[in-house]
Amino acid sequence: VQLQASGGGLVQPGNSLTVSCAASGFTLDRYAIGWFRQAPGKEREGVSCIDKVNNTYYADAVKGRFTISRDNAKNTVYLQMNSLKPENTAVYYCAADRVLSTVLVGVIHSKDYGMDYWGQGTPVTVSS
Repeated sequence: VQLQASGGGLVQPGNSLTVSCAASGFTLDRYAIGWFRQAPGKEREGVSCIDKVNNTYYADAVKGRFTISRDNAKNTVYLQMNSLKPENTAVYYCAADRVLSTVLVGVIHSKDYGMDYWGQGTPVTVSS
């Protein structure tokens, strides 16, 4: 049973990248999913989350540029990141919990309130 984040890499400023969060051993459609990131030398911060019926939340820093979505047939959640900036460089993590409030409040406050599963993180570097 695990979450696997993937799709990170090196991208130039202004370009786009999509990272994925795939589940194995359990069904993601029963979970709310959150994306977090941790930049070098900084605290982990909440980025976005999506609930079981595709309601979404975005941190102000990414609103209008990032889009979270889910494909239940592929048991995967995506974070599409557009107009990337150097300050978006970070390791991106996904997390899942059956309880929406655990994920939503965790993303808003950039804290882990005991989410059921965490992925291992995928690094994103925005640089020219």
